[in-house]
Amino acid sequence: MHSLSPFHGLSAFPITPADENGRVDTETLAQLLDRLCEAKVDSIGLLGSTGIYAYLTRAERRRTIDAAVECVGGRVPLIAGVGALRTDEAQHLARDAEAAGVDAMLMAPVSYTPLTQDEAYEHYRTVTLASGLPLCIYNNPSTTHFSFSLDLLARLSSLPTIKAVKMPLPSDGGIACELASLRERTGLAVGYSGDWGTADAMLAGADTFYSVLGGTLPDPVVAMVRAAQTGNVDAARRIDARLAALWDTFKTFGSLRVMYLLVELIGLRRLAPPRPLLPLEGKSREKVVAAIEPLLRTV
Repeated sequence: MHSLSPFHGLSAFPITPADENGRVDTETLAQLLDRLCEAKVDSIGLLGSTGIYAYLTRAERRRTIDAAVECVGGRVPLIAGVGALRTDEAQHLARDAEAAGVDAMLMAPVSYTPLTQDEAYEHYRTVTLASGLPLCIYNNPSTTHFSFSLDLLARLSSLPTIKAVKMPLPSDGGIACELASLRERTGLAVGYSGDWGTADAMLAGADTFYSVLGGTLPDPVVAMVRAAQTGNVDAARRIDARLAALWDTFKTFGSLRVMYLLVELIGLRRLAPPRPLLPLEGKSREKVVAAIEPLLRTV
């Protein structure tokens, strides 16, 4: 375990390479993880949305975590996603993650029937009873169709192992105001996702950025986060501008599909996203390649 909180700086979220039957390719995963350790990211987020947790069985999720713990070997803190449709399944996943030796957990309120605020509270409270690991609340309304109220986040922050929240970018762009409200009411480490907001969030003083791109092409994202952390606004904005075309493809095609193509372009292997998702082809692929190739020439 690491003495430094895993919920700070750049948290990089790689894909979880798997075959068409959902069997995880631990060798390619290890190659991705080695790149992140060498780039000196601050933490690695396993089995997030980019890590296709919702498409993998419990057994494959455990294989992923075991392989990652062995590969990383304590070089970088590991955060494992434990989100599941049922509370008891999330408890099993939390126990698996702790037994495997990760440093922290991340959990989204996955549901089919939309949850109430009280249901979400009970879900989190119950899962925290299954593990002593620090837990980050995963507020991802575009995927889960659930939004945490500030009151709910305040209630959850009183649970002893809930230490952080991963927020979507606010629609009005008011990150600084939102940060102030969250810190006043919760005391949680506050991080953001939505890669095109990396510079804005870190310059506004966010504790963490949870990055999709950082999980596959970490160097420019590490550089942007370090620039923002040291108050070098010009450098952070300059790197962000270089990535603008790639951010556009994230918004158009979804960052997960783009990452599968990026893994191929950096020379690892050609992978397909989990069905029913389809790989980018034709003009869509050409547009993403055009956005990525200039970045590969400069890293």
